[in-house]
Amino acid sequence: MHTVEEHAARAQGRGSAGYQALVVGLLSLNFGIVFFDRNSTNFLMPFVQKDLGLNFDQVGSVAGIFSFFWALAAFGVGRLSDIVGNRKLLLVISTLAFSACSFLTGLAASFAMLIGARILMGVAEGGVMPISHAMVASEVSPERRGLAQGIAQNFGSNFFGSFVAPVVLTWLAAQYGWREAFYIAGIPGIVCGLLIWFLIEEPAKTPQEKVEKHKKGFVAGIGEYFSAIVQVMKIRNIWVCVVMGILLVAYLVITWAFMPLYLTQIRGYTDSEQSWLMGTLGISATLGSFLTAGLSDRIGRRPVMIAMPLISMLLPLGVMFYHGSYAVMVAIFFVGWALNGIFPLFMATVPSESVSPAQAATVFGLCMGSCEILGGALGPKIAGILADAHGLNAPMWMMFGLALAGGIFGMLLKETAPSQIAKRKS
Repeated sequence: MHTVEEHAARAQGRGSAGYQALVVGLLSLNFGIVFFDRNSTNFLMPFVQKDLGLNFDQVGSVAGIFSFFWALAAFGVGRLSDIVGNRKLLLVISTLAFSACSFLTGLAASFAMLIGARILMGVAEGGVMPISHAMVASEVSPERRGLAQGIAQNFGSNFFGSFVAPVVLTWLAAQYGWREAFYIAGIPGIVCGLLIWFLIEEPAKTPQEKVEKHKKGFVAGIGEYFSAIVQVMKIRNIWVCVVMGILLVAYLVITWAFMPLYLTQIRGYTDSEQSWLMGTLGISATLGSFLTAGLSDRIGRRPVMIAMPLISMLLPLGVMFYHGSYAVMVAIFFVGWALNGIFPLFMATVPSESVSPAQAATVFGLCMGSCEILGGALGPKIAGILADAHGLNAPMWMMFGLALAGGIFGMLLKETAPSQIAKRKS
């Protein structure tokens, strides 16, 4: 016998509350493994840089080239999942592919080989997030969408990718070597890919998606794709989210690429101390994954998306100018990573509340892809060039400016939270 909630969910093409929780939890775990692999190069860079003799420009290039190809894959695979309709299969293929690329990264014996391995991993991982968000949007009830997408994108990625990764990978590299750390990092993805294949069903299509799919068929021209992009970019919230994404993804990737080097080379922290400081970012982001998203469900998306970037100006300022106790520095890292909680809002939640369901994965690919190309690829590259010319303080000042600009652009958003729309209507 089914509950009222289960009957309502089925009427809308969704599974029971328990199945919705399973989907969100497993997708969050999978994306956490993605970020564990993605961030592995950043957290192991103090070891890799010494072994391969990389300069700061090359360090920025390693982070930037990954983001660039991640973005291309986000555009392409997000659109492909809309056309083909089999999102689960594409997600499993991507998961197994990026796991294999982790092994390739451990085999790198030169800068060129390292770049090649990261390009392949970027291609493999780029489609995971837009497909995952499209699946969450299909399976989870609208009133819980902000929280669900926050957990799917941020909880696993920050717990495993930003907390577990720096601590565990740094320890593995110190004990066995950085190459062995990459080999071990590739194993969890294989397990998670199999879990997704056996436990998650392909999401049911909405009537509108079926109509759109029938109209498009299986071959969508490039002209049609760019026409769709032009149409959604006319929507104010979409282009504001794109701009915020470019700025804040640049902040994020610069932090990952250069903060471990700044802490060890400029501030004099040991490898263990810097790994725990970077791990603090993961704890902060893990809590923010549901607290920030849940807060936006209650008080609205716009105030949260203004406040969090402005709070995050504290991180680069604290790292450069605070010279007190280690415990206070930990607190600065915890509070200063507040902006991470709004990533699913400008990448998925606000865009999904601003377009039709049939455009969901395409818009996710646009928001995530443009963020990675212009923010994730160019940001660390520019920071690396400036660091070679002016020292490692330059990336910290870039982070400050990017956070400030992100908060200012957040003021241009139009509110989309269902709770706030309902209040206005009443």
